[in-house]
Amino acid sequence: MLACLSMALAAPASAAKIDDQFRTWLENDLWPEAQSKGISKKTFDTAFDGVEPNLKLPDLVMPGAKPTTPKKQHQAEFGSPGSYFGKIGAVTGGGRARAAQNARTLAAIEKRYGVPGDVVVAIWGRESGFGTAKIPYDAFEVLGTKAFLATRKDMFRTELLAALEMVERGLASPQAMKSSWAGALGQPQFLPTSFLKHAVDFDGDGRADIWNSTPDTLASIANYLVDYGWVKGRDWGFEVTVPEGVSCALEGPDQGKRISEWTAMGISRVNGKPFPASEARAEGFLLMPAGRSGPAFIVTPNFYVLKEYNESDLYALFIGHGADRIAHGDRDFAGTWGKVGGLYRSDVAALQRGLEKRGYDVGGADGLPGFKTRRSIGAWQAKNGEAATCFPDKGLVEAMR
Repeated sequence: MLACLSMALAAPASAAKIDDQFRTWLENDLWPEAQSKGISKKTFDTAFDGVEPNLKLPDLVMPGAKPTTPKKQHQAEFGSPGSYFGKIGAVTGGGRARAAQNARTLAAIEKRYGVPGDVVVAIWGRESGFGTAKIPYDAFEVLGTKAFLATRKDMFRTELLAALEMVERGLASPQAMKSSWAGALGQPQFLPTSFLKHAVDFDGDGRADIWNSTPDTLASIANYLVDYGWVKGRDWGFEVTVPEGVSCALEGPDQGKRISEWTAMGISRVNGKPFPASEARAEGFLLMPAGRSGPAFIVTPNFYVLKEYNESDLYALFIGHGADRIAHGDRDFAGTWGKVGGLYRSDVAALQRGLEKRGYDVGGADGLPGFKTRRSIGAWQAKNGEAATCFPDKGLVEAMR
C-alpha cells in the first residue's frame, strides 16, 4: 500500500486529489505508527475529523514537485533587523506591567529555576502578547499538513504524534489544540514535544496548563530554559564596540574566548563600564547579527540557550534586550541598524551556494544568513581584498553567481 501511495504522490495533483492522498496517508501510514505508540482510534479519528490539508501554509512541497528555497522570508526573525526591533516597545512596556502584577510568582520561579523573571516575561510577551494573541489554527490541520507536505516532514511528523499523545493522555482536549501557523501551542508557544518535556504545574492544581494558567506558563518557560542549560547568575550578553582591527569573521559560538581576552583585543562595552569581574573570567562570544552594519555584542552561553527557543540570533537578542529594558527602562541599542536584510531568501541561498562552491562552510544553503554565512562572507571579502562587512548584499549575490 505504501508503494502505491508513493507512486500516487509522484505526479502533480489538484487540491481535491491532495485531500484524497492525505486521507490515504493518514490511514495507511500515520495511523499504524500512532497505534504502535498507544494512540486509540477514537483519539486519532477525533483529532482528524474534518481536517484537510491547508495549502496556504508556507514551506510546503506539492506532490510531484521538488523542494526549492522560498523566494520570500516568512519568518520575521530572519528578515530586516531594524524592522524586527521596531515592535520591542509593546513587549517591554507590557512586560513591566506584567512583571509587577506577577512579582511574587516570578520571584518563586527565579528561586526554583534560577532564570530571571524579566527574561521569562520577555519571552511571554514576544510569543503570545502575554496570552492576548489570537492563535487561530487547528494544530492537527497545521501539523498534519506539514507532516504530509512540508520540507521538514520528519520533524512535523514527530510533533504530530506528540500532539496525539497529549490528547490521548488527557493533557489537553482536541478543542484546546489551537496553534500558530508553525504548530506551536498556548501562551509560551510550545511545540507538542516541548510541552511533553518542559511544561510544569506551578499553580498546584495537578495539571500543566499553558493555555489559561499564568504561573504554569511562566514556570514552563523557565523550565524550558533550564533544561537547555541556562547558567544561573550569568547575564545573556553586552553591547560592545568592536575596533576595525578585530575581524567580524571571529563571530560564532564555536570561537569563544574569555571575555577578558576580548577586552584585551580592544572590545569594550558601549556604556563605558567594565565587564563584571565574574563575567570577565568566563567565556564569551562575538555576535554581529548585521555584520558591520549594526550593533555588536559579546554574548554568554545563556544567549545560545535563548536561541533554543527560536533558532534566530535576532530572536535571542530581542529577548535579552527586552529583558534589560523591562528591568532597567527603555534604552535603545547604542549602535544603529543599517539598511540590510532586504534581499530575497532565494538570493541569500544563491549567495550561500556560491560560497560553498568556493569551500566555505555557510551552515547550509537555506537562505538564512546565520553566523556561519556571515563570517564566511567576511572571510571571503578579506581574502579578496575587500572591506569585511560580514553580511549579504546585492553585490555579493552577483559576485557569487
